[in-house]
Amino acid sequence: MSFTPDHPVVWTEIPVADLDAARRFYEAVFDWETTLNDEGPNPMIDFRPPSPDLSVSGHLYPGIPAKGGGPTIHLQVPGALEDAMDRVRAAGGQVIDMPPVAIPPGRFVYALDPDGNSIGLFEPNAA
Repeated sequence: MSFTPDHPVVWTEIPVADLDAARRFYEAVFDWETTLNDEGPNPMIDFRPPSPDLSVSGHLYPGIPAKGGGPTIHLQVPGALEDAMDRVRAAGGQVIDMPPVAIPPGRFVYALDPDGNSIGLFEPNAA
């Protein structure tokens, strides 16, 4: 019997240097509720997107930051893309200097979190 996940991405891990600072950044930018999980060998900050039935969860963990060299995780933002871009800057991240990219399901921009991890800020089209 083989395992077939509901989503092609089953979990995300974002390495961060300062767990508390990263928690504040991701909560501020994405309006997520997070929880401290200290059940494993290292503490982690678990995040659950607003629609768990339509998305995949993940966590922040103390590790070697990617410095922008790893894969880009695209995350849906609450509200307007421009507002999320402002929240990234206010929370200590960097928005890559580019206009938003329009794709059939919405639009996105690239950003870096304070640890240099590459993230995509995604705003879906209005329903």
